[in-house]
Amino acid sequence: MSRRASLPGASELFRITTSTASPALDLPPQTPPEPAEKPKPAGDGRTEQLARSAAPHGSGRTKHDAKITVYVSGDELLAMEQARLTLRAKHDLVVDRGRLVREAVAVLLADFDQNGDESVLVQRLRVVGSDGGETEG
Repeated sequence: MSRRASLPGASELFRITTSTASPALDLPPQTPPEPAEKPKPAGDGRTEQLARSAAPHGSGRTKHDAKITVYVSGDELLAMEQARLTLRAKHDLVVDRGRLVREAVAVLLADFDQNGDESVLVQRLRVVGSDGGETEG
């Protein structure tokens, strides 16, 4: 008797599992989404603002077609993890860090669109200089 485990081959792992014999397992036909109307440029630079206003919430758990890398400090990461755990413990909301960041960005951009110069984003960026350090008063 061989001590080697018998493992399935690639053909068994990647075989098609749906058939016409079991219609309950068939997936509904995929229809391509209809293209959304693109906002027409107003000439005053408000096209980007309109695009952000169309999605006031983070995108949630969907497949995303763009990726960025953001570096955070250890303290920022710890605060984010504590917020994530608090959302889970006190509010029964299970979210990953990506969704937490997407929601935070959506809230910040909505506030910026609504309040402009008086937004939290502008106020905080005025306090923090262009090099990331706090400006001297």
